[in-house]
Amino acid sequence: MTENLDRLIARAEQLISRIEFVLPQPLGAPDWQAAIAWRYRKRSSGHGVLEPVRHVAAMQLSDLKEIDAQKEKIQRNTEQFVAGKTANNVLLTGARGTGKSSLIRACLNSYAGRGLRLIEVDKADLTDLPDIVEVVSDRPEKFIIYCDDLSFEEGEGGYKALKSILDGSVAASTPNVLVYATSNRRHLLPEQMKDNLSYTTSNDGEIHPGEVVEEKISLSERFGLWVSFYPFSQDEYLTIVAQWLSALGVAPADIESARPQALVWALERGSRSGRVAYQFARDYAGRQGA
Repeated sequence: MTENLDRLIARAEQLISRIEFVLPQPLGAPDWQAAIAWRYRKRSSGHGVLEPVRHVAAMQLSDLKEIDAQKEKIQRNTEQFVAGKTANNVLLTGARGTGKSSLIRACLNSYAGRGLRLIEVDKADLTDLPDIVEVVSDRPEKFIIYCDDLSFEEGEGGYKALKSILDGSVAASTPNVLVYATSNRRHLLPEQMKDNLSYTTSNDGEIHPGEVVEEKISLSERFGLWVSFYPFSQDEYLTIVAQWLSALGVAPADIESARPQALVWALERGSRSGRVAYQFARDYAGRQGA
């Protein structure tokens, strides 16, 4: 009888362990001393964890050229945030490869010594934002929730979760958390021709957007600071190429002779972006043995 009872208890404990494994678990706090940046990831069990980013790209604000106006806005906002002053959530939009994500990483490196930290969250996991904010709310550090290449399709759950965190939840905003998001489009939901049918006109002919359009722009409006990025001219592109070649150890004479090759490289890719400039610089510096 005792043997049967022990076997039954063992099987019950195994069953309880399996049930606990699949039940939702509260998000645990990581070792905050392990890194200055973390990624939020979902395990196969559905449990979320904050994984430390061991090697953050060594990007500095001085490395970023031809975006001085954008840099000044982001740096000023981040400085206010780190200093404990009021600051805004930020939406960085515009041409691809123009330094949106690089600027955020550079700010992290510049202000990490003053307590700035970053948590990268994929669009698919934005529904868990309240749990992430709860974990960091009592920490002395300042946290940027970073969403890269953000855009939504109709009906995605993360859209409403992000709206609530930015502005609109019953709970007060957490003073040590801001959201910095990058996107190639300012209005984060797709805009379709049929949306124009919701517009109305008043008696004096003034046009008013309908509810569909208002909903699609409401998320963008909840970011207090909009920073726009634009395609680079040829001269701006070559300046960025020269910056990266210099950073990679290429001699000044070789930098000057690399200009025609840099233009061909951009032409082949159909873009004169900072990303293309960086890719060319890595290729050229590698070939030169820098």
